[in-house]
Amino acid sequence: MRNNYITVKGYGESEIIISKSRFLTYVERVETEEEAILFIDKIKKMHTSATHNCSCYMIGEHDQIQKANDDGEPSGTAGVPMLEVLKKQGLKDTVVVVTRYFGGIKLGGGGLIRAYSKATTEGIAAAQVVERKLHYLMKIEIDYVWLGKLENEIRGSHYPLHDIQYAENVEIYVHVLKEEEQTFIDWITELTNGQAAIKNEDALFIEFSKE
Repeated sequence: MRNNYITVKGYGESEIIISKSRFLTYVERVETEEEAILFIDKIKKMHTSATHNCSCYMIGEHDQIQKANDDGEPSGTAGVPMLEVLKKQGLKDTVVVVTRYFGGIKLGGGGLIRAYSKATTEGIAAAQVVERKLHYLMKIEIDYVWLGKLENEIRGSHYPLHDIQYAENVEIYVHVLKEEEQTFIDWITELTNGQAAIKNEDALFIEFSKE
């Protein structure tokens, strides 16, 4: 499982007008190529009368799946520039469709590249960029005599307190970055003089805004 990566928060859309042509951008987070294709097809069905529905997507931990489609625009002027925006921003698991309604003024190769790049950038901003960081949900089981001290220390730290459960012993659940697991264990052990039982309960991603 990958540790940290950048993607979009979710669905987003935007619109810009360049030389009377309308560029409508649709962005979504996807985890498989099938999901990307379904999204592209959905947008195409929404805009069957559009001049072009250009698309790109990048999927996989190592960007194994990369596709770009110019959909009738001159080769290399739409899909590839769109994909380059994803690469430049380091976005994974992202699909983009830019729908163009031609306004009667030709933009030329360079103009098209700039237009589709800008449209993609605007759409990504609307979808919001996030960094997903792998955390462990750490369970700390302690006697009640340690509760006040430990809760105060955790709340004053950078470790997000997830939950406290009151049973025979107190169970405190904390989110800890994967790479900080041992540091956290050592810290809790020192705070409690080795009286805490510390266990890794689960692995999950927590999202942080990149804006």
